[in-house]
Amino acid sequence: MRDAAPTTIYLKDYQPFGFDVENVELTFDLHPTKTRVKSRISFVPKPGAPAQIFLDGENLTLISARIDGTSVQPVISAEGLTCAVPDAPFLWEAEVEIDPENNTALEGLYMSNGMYCTQCEAQGFRKITYYPDRPDVMSVFSVEINGPHPVLLSNGNVISTSRAHAKWHDPWPKPAYLFALVAGDLVAHSDSFVTASGRNVDLNLYVRPGDEGKCAFGMRALKASMKWDEEVYGREYDLDLFNIVAVDDFNMGAMENKGLNVFNSSAVLASPETSTDENFLRIEAIIAHEYFHNWTGNRITCRDWFQLCLKEGLTVYRDSQFTSDMRSAPVKRITDVIDLRARQFPEDQGPLAHPVRPESFQEINNFYTATVYEKGAEVIGMLRCLVGAEAYGKALDLYFERHDGQACTIEDWLKVFEDTTGRDLSQFKRWYSQAGTPRLTVRDAWYNGTYILSFTQNLAASETTPDPQPQVIPIVTGLLSPSGEEVVPSQVLEMTQATQSFTFEGLKERPVPSVLRGFSAPVVLESELAADHTAFLLAHDTDPFNRWEAGRSLARASLLKMITEGAAPDPAYLDGIHAVMGDATLDPAYRALMLNLPGQSDLVKSLCDMGETPDPQAIWEVCRAMSHVQAERLQDILPALFDAHQVTEPYEPNADQSGRRSLANAALRLVSLIDGPDRARAQFTSADNMTQQLSALGVLLRINEGADELAAFEQQWKHDRLVMDKWFGMQVIHADPDKTAATAARLTEHPDFNWKNPNRFRAVMGSLAAHHAGFHYADGQSYDLMADWLIRLDPVNPQTTARMCAAFQTWRRYDDRRQQKIAAALDRILATPGLSRDTTEMLTRIRGS
Repeated sequence: MRDAAPTTIYLKDYQPFGFDVENVELTFDLHPTKTRVKSRISFVPKPGAPAQIFLDGENLTLISARIDGTSVQPVISAEGLTCAVPDAPFLWEAEVEIDPENNTALEGLYMSNGMYCTQCEAQGFRKITYYPDRPDVMSVFSVEINGPHPVLLSNGNVISTSRAHAKWHDPWPKPAYLFALVAGDLVAHSDSFVTASGRNVDLNLYVRPGDEGKCAFGMRALKASMKWDEEVYGREYDLDLFNIVAVDDFNMGAMENKGLNVFNSSAVLASPETSTDENFLRIEAIIAHEYFHNWTGNRITCRDWFQLCLKEGLTVYRDSQFTSDMRSAPVKRITDVIDLRARQFPEDQGPLAHPVRPESFQEINNFYTATVYEKGAEVIGMLRCLVGAEAYGKALDLYFERHDGQACTIEDWLKVFEDTTGRDLSQFKRWYSQAGTPRLTVRDAWYNGTYILSFTQNLAASETTPDPQPQVIPIVTGLLSPSGEEVVPSQVLEMTQATQSFTFEGLKERPVPSVLRGFSAPVVLESELAADHTAFLLAHDTDPFNRWEAGRSLARASLLKMITEGAAPDPAYLDGIHAVMGDATLDPAYRALMLNLPGQSDLVKSLCDMGETPDPQAIWEVCRAMSHVQAERLQDILPALFDAHQVTEPYEPNADQSGRRSLANAALRLVSLIDGPDRARAQFTSADNMTQQLSALGVLLRINEGADELAAFEQQWKHDRLVMDKWFGMQVIHADPDKTAATAARLTEHPDFNWKNPNRFRAVMGSLAAHHAGFHYADGQSYDLMADWLIRLDPVNPQTTARMCAAFQTWRRYDDRRQQKIAAALDRILATPGLSRDTTEMLTRIRGS
């Protein structure tokens, strides 16, 4: 393992690599503990190249090294090797030995249940062989694999294959992080796709024997993604085949390796009996995301890891567009914003804050963050909003034409928009360089037919952004009449100043503004408009996002008053929700979202903004109380909602059925608070799909019932690892706060708790962190339990450990007693001998805030 001594790397220090790599030939002789990797790499010095070459390498045993056939003795360190080289093109040959079986970090070449697989992003290739492991070094790869396995896969097109031998060639230059190899006893679910130009592409989804029945939806999603990318972005696939492999042990969701995508099993395997509607939706989105990377990430990659948002933000935006087109655009937008506020806003407002394009890092794995991905996607959306859909399309065409086969920067990306539209985007670029979430305050005025909307933007100074400057904020706004008719349709108000006003003339009566429609910018909107403004929008707004936002705002305001003043729930909110639930013209999935309350961590932040010290237990109790009040206010329609939205036709994970199930299950959750467990028990018993079964189990656990059903669920699904992940997580997330730590601790003693498997570890410890009141229960037992397990996991899998540390990132929001307990837990982890660089960086940033 690398030592924990941190070295900070800065964007300003970027230097190109001194050599081009013309081609790479790799030969793998697979063995669980003694895999041999032979490399033949053709280097060409650039003008002014150094007399020595440095090649990255970690945990490698060098067997031999040659330059142009002559043995050399390089200087080897923990980070790589250095060797004198000729001032002319030369052939580097090396043989190394690695140990896949004991590579528990799941980076480089490792084993998962007897299968060989790789994960090379961001810096895993250096654990396979010595190489310039950086994204701006791109080359053509040829790979030979020797091993006693029926399936031997790598990138590109297959040249030849047999049970023990295979040759692959990828004709498209790529950086080493996109290299992939898979070998094992696998079964292929096969299909084909005919591209727009008429080429036939063979498609394969490789799984372990026994998982063949969980492949059909993934293949369907892949073909839909390929078709959509051709139709919307004009991007055609460029190889003869496209392979996906499902792997049980994987730190991430999936990886876009050229032509050979490696997926966490949970992100690709699905069947109605074992997967929920949310699982199907996630799988569809991740498959699309990784496929879209073929152009936005592979054909055009990032020059250095500081540009990570160039490929990830753009590809997240593209997969969001895809899901919006496949399903409900308003529902997709709302769920994206819920996720942004739950994950990225706390990151932006805490010790882990960083710009969308960071200026420095110590461990790049720690910057695969919601800021880079989700906020990066929001920046793309703002850019499209500002220039318009047509100009966006032309700019993307120019981007692909100009930069195909290159490793690029944010400057390259923005330049194609400037060249296409003639706009100066230097101020817009601040979205990439300034950390934090801007606060946008709105006020209005009315003078004899003239309506004025005034905005003020404020971005708090921080360590990473000590002198924030005004940003370009697209504020999509419409105006409604007092009767609810739209008198000024949506238009983009482009804010560029710290304070700016926009005037609307010729109006017959004072309008009601609908501001920031579609959440057109990732800001916190603070309103100084009329007191009844929000309730009016809940009743009348024609923009579905802002109507949902109005309900959310009323719920948040009511909950905050209940917490701080002991007030009764707001009748205006309850009446508005009743009206929405009774409106059969609305999408069922949209109505289900309307019933959800703001997240408890969202309420914590609001209380902090009010100068209050949040009490997680009090917040939990008030949210439970509000759910009961919702149920009482809606009790006249809940049974009918539940009955009317039952799905009787054969299961399909499409938008229509999923929406109906989501509303029926939302109604079940509330009606069970009044009528008890009978409906939920009946649904659990009769369910023929995982969505209905798991929803019913969750309802029962939420009302402190369901012990028998929990045991029956385990007995039914104990041989299905992905379903058992759900079983583990459900018990933690639905435990009462005072029992959460004990529940998680008990589950870690279960025979099936394989803590070295990232999915199983996240099922328990991730659920513990997600249970706000339980994690922050006053006795501090959850903090200690989390610390114990992070200390245990770090030497085995530093990447998963470091990401789990984010559970502590908001610790400064709480009372002194909780802060002291968290600080003690953090200090205990930091004092662990040999703590990894990944975890050290994360905890140092969190602790030192």
